[in-house]
Amino acid sequence: MPMAGKGMLLTSMNIDPVHEAEFNRWYDREHIEERVAIDGFLEARRYVAHDGNPKYLSLYSTETFEVLDSPAYRTALANQTAWSKANIARFQNMIRAVARITVSRGTGRGAALGIVRLRPQAGGEDKLRAALAEQLDPTQLDGIISLHLIESDPALSKPITDDPSAADPGAGDWFVLIDATDVGAVPAAMLRFSGNIALKPLIISSGIYRLMWDLAKSDLG
Repeated sequence: MPMAGKGMLLTSMNIDPVHEAEFNRWYDREHIEERVAIDGFLEARRYVAHDGNPKYLSLYSTETFEVLDSPAYRTALANQTAWSKANIARFQNMIRAVARITVSRGTGRGAALGIVRLRPQAGGEDKLRAALAEQLDPTQLDGIISLHLIESDPALSKPITDDPSAADPGAGDWFVLIDATDVGAVPAAMLRFSGNIALKPLIISSGIYRLMWDLAKSDLG
């Protein structure tokens, strides 16, 4: 199984260049390690956009989807450090997807990541999942290590920087993740989705990201 666990938290945001150095320092010196240390979290990966928006993207894998609504995680959200509160308040264009990993094929993780965001039509989820599963096979794609589908939970996927009571039509969106050896390998794999007549109307956005670094639970002292 290439993707550790059954749950995934995807977060993405922009940051004003004035605060970018501190934002990266906070992420690298506090936030990632703090999150991976939570019970049930397995690993985290940080990315920066090669061709995508928002600029920064992080993926957090959890043992089960339920970890992402567990008392341990909710306690962490409710007790942010002062450094965290200062940086979170500066997030721009935040995406926060609390998701189930429903399809995962291939072995390993790549140095680059392609991401395709889709918005399922109500009642068409099973058909869409089956159609995507047929395309999520990396064996015929040079430079593609693994392919995954994560499906957001609309009740939990609320940006923490926005009004939690506001409507969010994208809270139930799905994301195709393309793990590649290099950013140059991603566009051909993306054509499986962007070039598919049936899928194209559902695509909200896409992007290509470079891995900055990752941290596994086993790396913690």
